[in-house]
Amino acid sequence: MNTCNEQLTRREFLKRTAVFAGLPLIANAGEAAAPRRSRISYYCNGEIHVNVPGQPEGKPITTGHWDFKPSWSKTGDMFVCFRRLKNDRVTANWITATFIVNVDGTGFHFLSDGTHTDFNPTWTRDGKNTPLWNRKTSAAGGYCIMASKVGGKPGEEVALTDKRYSSWVHSAVSDGRLFVASAPPKLGRGYFLMTPNPGGEPKFERVECELGLKGLLDRVSISPSEKKICFEYQKGFKHSMIGRTLYIADFDVQKRAITNPKAFANEEGKPIWFAYPRWIDGESAVVYHSTQTGKGQLYVYRLEDASTKRVSTNAAADYRYPHGEAAPC
Repeated sequence: MNTCNEQLTRREFLKRTAVFAGLPLIANAGEAAAPRRSRISYYCNGEIHVNVPGQPEGKPITTGHWDFKPSWSKTGDMFVCFRRLKNDRVTANWITATFIVNVDGTGFHFLSDGTHTDFNPTWTRDGKNTPLWNRKTSAAGGYCIMASKVGGKPGEEVALTDKRYSSWVHSAVSDGRLFVASAPPKLGRGYFLMTPNPGGEPKFERVECELGLKGLLDRVSISPSEKKICFEYQKGFKHSMIGRTLYIADFDVQKRAITNPKAFANEEGKPIWFAYPRWIDGESAVVYHSTQTGKGQLYVYRLEDASTKRVSTNAAADYRYPHGEAAPC
């Protein structure tokens, strides 16, 4: 290969090969290195998979069960998920168990005993790698936030919030605070950065968000730099998963403020399930799932050019709950 055009063609081929294989890129002289595309974890027909977006499914991480909502640890080597043990037409009546599994499928262990309704686990970002999840505490729909540890056993988990009021952890920041929806006494319903205090009362600091005064923010995910945030939004306060709009906004940790929200999916409020936006490729893109084809499928929205592309490869399979590599919710 002696001509300039042939060299460029070869470089482009190697670059594309590296991206699709999930390998890091190395810049040639005079070129800027292109970042490696994130792998994602996701649910496909009840199994947990790890893959580069746009590639066909390989061997699942878990199989033979109904496993949901993998959250990738900041250290990049583990998932925390939950397993459905008892089904019910009403999702809030499921019986589930929280577990951890390594990205290569080894090291599986339960963190809860399968007698509760445990939902939507995530991790702290403070370097402690603490798994967190939400546990139903009342028939009225109240939840408290639970915490355990890697290698923990059922019964060792501790409650970080009181059963007297409902709390739900969505995401976290590197100083140890958790982004929660809660209704603590004297403060009322809202969104907060919560400082855990195991064995005592946590500290709640309200997060200001104009949209939150008019409806519900859900499945909230703070970006790796903690300068952006993405979430589902539902007008009004009557809970329904269908017809929500996905947003990206600016996030100021110090001022505890969500500003400049921009809708990027389902802006017209179509009666379709648009859900679980999560940051990938640093924070240059968001992956999410939608049932707009009639089946759950995965999509990637890129901030640079506002483009959206379907990245799941099996139109007949049911894909849900994507999550970016080494990027806790």
